Amino acid sequence: MAHLKEPATGRMHRQFVPLLADETVAQSLDRLRRHPPSDGAVYFYVTDEDGRLLGVVPARRLLLSPPEAAVAGLMVPDAVTLPASATVLDACRLFIQYRLLALPVVDEGGRLLGVLDVEPYKEDLRRLERATVVGRLVQPVARFMQVESSGGLVLLAATAAALLLANSPYSESFHAFWETHAGLTFGDSSLVESLRDWIGDGLMTLFFFVVGLEIKREIVSGELADPRKALLPVLAAVGGMVVPAAVYALCLWGRPGWRGWGVPMATDIAFVVGFLTLLGPRVPSGLKVLLLTLAIADDIGAVLVIAVAYSGQLDLGTLALAGAGLGLVPLLRWLGVRSATVHAALGAAIWLGFLKSGVHPTVAGVLLGLLTPTRPPTGRGLVLDVIHDLNGRLRGIRRGTPEETPELASPAERLEHALHPWVAFAIMPLFALANAGVRVEAQALATPIALAVAAGLVLGKPIGIVLFSALSVRMGWARLPDGVDWRAMIGAGCLGGIGFTMSLFIAGLALDGPLLDEAKIGVLVGSAASAILGCLLLIAFLPSRAPGRDGMPPRA
Repeated sequence: MAHLKEPATGRMHRQFVPLLADETVAQSLDRLRRHPPSDGAVYFYVTDEDGRLLGVVPARRLLLSPPEAAVAGLMVPDAVTLPASATVLDACRLFIQYRLLALPVVDEGGRLLGVLDVEPYKEDLRRLERATVVGRLVQPVARFMQVESSGGLVLLAATAAALLLANSPYSESFHAFWETHAGLTFGDSSLVESLRDWIGDGLMTLFFFVVGLEIKREIVSGELADPRKALLPVLAAVGGMVVPAAVYALCLWGRPGWRGWGVPMATDIAFVVGFLTLLGPRVPSGLKVLLLTLAIADDIGAVLVIAVAYSGQLDLGTLALAGAGLGLVPLLRWLGVRSATVHAALGAAIWLGFLKSGVHPTVAGVLLGLLTPTRPPTGRGLVLDVIHDLNGRLRGIRRGTPEETPELASPAERLEHALHPWVAFAIMPLFALANAGVRVEAQALATPIALAVAAGLVLGKPIGIVLFSALSVRMGWARLPDGVDWRAMIGAGCLGGIGFTMSLFIAGLALDGPLLDEAKIGVLVGSAASAILGCLLLIAFLPSRAPGRDGMPPRA
């Protein structure tokens, strides 16, 4: 690997178009149209009139920003740069450390000379990462986690294990284990819960935090950002919640278990993604986007149901303190406090406040996710800017001298990327293992609650999704995605009946004892029937086609 000592400039290209800090987005895009950059440009570099590098603007941010916005307000200052004297090895180290797709090359005066793209370095990067012990250990896991449907497979395996153990000679020991109590005691105060409750109240808060991050992403830059595009999946989600709840309520009106009307309202996004992947390229990209956006909107409804209908008696004083903690989150960000330890401690305090207030603590996870910024920080914050400026003057540092590595990824992106594997491969399977274990008996399948839940998922979900979608299209508020007809919508509506994780979660809040076991049976049977029916209908109604036929790569 002697070539690693060669100058990095040998692989540098000069096909870049610098942006100017004092121009608007419209002016920059006009210049880029007149002087197109190299194919695959993901970053645009901002320079002054002398060619000195001032910062970097990700292409996505430039394209999505208002035309009148100033480029200076969009750029991330103090970009990670590579000196002209650097070697190939130096460039590889920066690519590995910061996970960037391109690096600007500057001379001693900070003038932009060219750009290094990551593509020519991929083989070198693979060799360097494999050369470390961590790389050898992480690489297989990373490849596994890149498959989105893998989370659904792990969840399915955990469910099967829970059912096997619950119906084995070890069932009593299995259930007793999850009822083991653990916790903390501080003087006269204590926080002690069963292991099952720690999973439901504690670990599932992280699950709901990721749900909050997903909702925020969709609202800011996804399908929910455009009201017209969002209308169809949102109304379909409303129908997919209202009709199943009504079916359940009508089946059990005035009978024990009526309070569980929220159980069949949910859609499990992990299983939906898994089955969409299983169906492959026959599913149009428009239908995939519609179903996933519907599941996100469905999560919003489920969170509201949990907060309003399934929280305990409120302690308004404690709830007010938790609300004050939520108010501190944007305040700390404004002040420039970005310490992960500080924010984690504040989040734990807010979680405890919700737990003690009577509102289910998972609601805190969603709210914290919604409060997480979706844009990278462009400054240090008011107080830290003042302190840094004073410190720099005392040390004789010229104002504007780069001293910090910029953050090209937003806090929401970084947290979702870091936590999603833990949620998909650890928290959700652990929740299934603790909650899906129920004794399966023939007579249990015919109990009123099991039948009501199954009816809500298998019948109520597709009827509600298709009915409300048809209403929105008939009224002219929305239209079906390209390549999707009403037969495909029926199949998609059936897949929406896979409730599982969220349904089990709501069942644990609404019911207990034998009624809870009956509801779990209904969730398992209804979700399985919905998955089979949805897959069969989509296979029958959607023609098989080659990957990429819909203009997009085949992915869920």
